[in-house]
Amino acid sequence: MDKITIHAMAKINLGLDVLRRRENGYHDVKMIMQTVDLYDRLSFQKKKKPGISLSTDHEMVPCDESNLVYKAAALMAEKYDIKEGIHITLEKHIPIAAGMAGGSTDAAAAFVGINRLFDLKAETEDLKKLAVTIGADVPYCIEGGTALSEGIGEILSPLPAPPFCYLVIAKPGISVSTAYVYGNLHVETLEHHPDIDGMTEAIQNGDLEKMCSLMENVLERVTKAKYPVIGDLESILQEKGAIKSMMSGSGPTVFGIFNEKEKAEAALEAMKETGYCEQCVLTTFAKEAQVVVEEMEDNN
Repeated sequence: MDKITIHAMAKINLGLDVLRRRENGYHDVKMIMQTVDLYDRLSFQKKKKPGISLSTDHEMVPCDESNLVYKAAALMAEKYDIKEGIHITLEKHIPIAAGMAGGSTDAAAAFVGINRLFDLKAETEDLKKLAVTIGADVPYCIEGGTALSEGIGEILSPLPAPPFCYLVIAKPGISVSTAYVYGNLHVETLEHHPDIDGMTEAIQNGDLEKMCSLMENVLERVTKAKYPVIGDLESILQEKGAIKSMMSGSGPTVFGIFNEKEKAEAALEAMKETGYCEQCVLTTFAKEAQVVVEEMEDNN
């Protein structure tokens, strides 16, 4: 096999709590992560000339060593002594700087894709240990599905998938700095924390309504204060019949959960009509984070 193509799925946070700030600047978190059926497409191709090269269709995505995909490929090449070259093509669909782990899931695809392309037979746990060195949520993005995430995001406990539902995801035309959001959270002043344990129990019981009633993101207090449009979009989703709407990660992407497709379709149109949204999509939860869609021989 000389080439492999992978769909790298985005994620949302169904619940997000920040417990404390560590002395090293990282934060201890307690989150419920969920893969959604919105993906970037990455192709990995062997080359005779050693080295790593990366190309993309999005002008905001760097193609040098600063890209997490490049970093992941370089780590794999070094760890497993890969002598051949690797060319990576990245087709972006996940919003950038949106709280949906677009960069992290692309990096996860590099770990998974290169492992498979070169038949390295590395175990998933081995890949996750390597992945955490470039990003706290990259290990989750290797595995995907539904998971309780703790520590700085690297301690993962798999959960059963929530009941089927429809999601409307909308990214307003702004970008949010994760560093700014965490830097202005002041976790020591928080008087209320989301009930992540209650959400976990609701998911385990297959209770979508209960899960939605407990959904909360502690970072919203910072991001919504700076960007009120986030709250506006959430309100429209609720008015259109969402069981619950919320911001994902540090934002600015918002999503609404619907139990009826017709309501979700109407909400999608309402999001488009606001004129605020850079990207809008109707989708569902996904079970996997990295889906291999094509393996092929290529003699070029």
